[in-house]
Amino acid sequence: MNSTATLNATPDYAAIKTKQNAAWSSGDYAIVGTTLQIVGEDLAEALDLRSGQKVLDVAAGNGNFTLAAARRWAEVTSSDYVQSLLDRGKERAEADRLDVTYKIADAENLPFDDASFDTVASTFGVMFTPNQAQAAAEMLRVCRSGGKIGLANWTPDGFIGQLFKVIGRYVPPPAGVQSPALWGTRDRLDEFFGDSAEDIAIKVKSFAFRYRSAQHWLDIFQTFYGPVHKTFGALDEVKQASLTRDLLELLAINNIATDGTLVVPSTYLEVVVTRQ
Repeated sequence: MNSTATLNATPDYAAIKTKQNAAWSSGDYAIVGTTLQIVGEDLAEALDLRSGQKVLDVAAGNGNFTLAAARRWAEVTSSDYVQSLLDRGKERAEADRLDVTYKIADAENLPFDDASFDTVASTFGVMFTPNQAQAAAEMLRVCRSGGKIGLANWTPDGFIGQLFKVIGRYVPPPAGVQSPALWGTRDRLDEFFGDSAEDIAIKVKSFAFRYRSAQHWLDIFQTFYGPVHKTFGALDEVKQASLTRDLLELLAINNIATDGTLVVPSTYLEVVVTRQ
């Protein structure tokens, strides 16, 4: 009886998001995020962005897609629920003298009017929301008819999907919350967007993590990447050592470099949804 009730209980999304906010605020995600800039540029091209379009970057992090859209003279609003990440994105935009509007926003409750954007996008951001269906519905709501929704989502079987699974063995996700990597599947995208889309175009792509060595990657992610940083912080020394071994093994399996450096491809889906 109790186990069934627990299984069917609605997750406490507010509490989960508070913990997620703390995780993404820890370390300094921008150190990792800036290496992913090419994904934002590629998505901007896939969306065929035009000057003057109103564009919203959801769960923008440190602003990779934001900057790509601003470079194409779009009217960009960059949103995230972590102020420190928006601050890093703003620093980058100011350095390049790009005009961007910044807004603290929960991806599951966007503070924008219906149909107020020509393009709504997220690169490796909205996929981490605990209430996935609600976040997808919000992206649809604020995108105008005929507009586009662009996504870059890690796949379950790619390197980052494998990383999630390793972390989950040490710190299980909250009960009732589904894996972010489900956003990297055709079935989940059809479920979220199919009834409201004229078309859903999906390309399987690969991003290569390039670091000095496996140990360098581990040092960077353990120090700066919120989920890994928080996982290590939640473990005792014995389990930290075990997690270190598991991560180094995962890197060794996926590393295609033969010169002592690290080159690890990670598959993701590049998604362009055309709104009905």
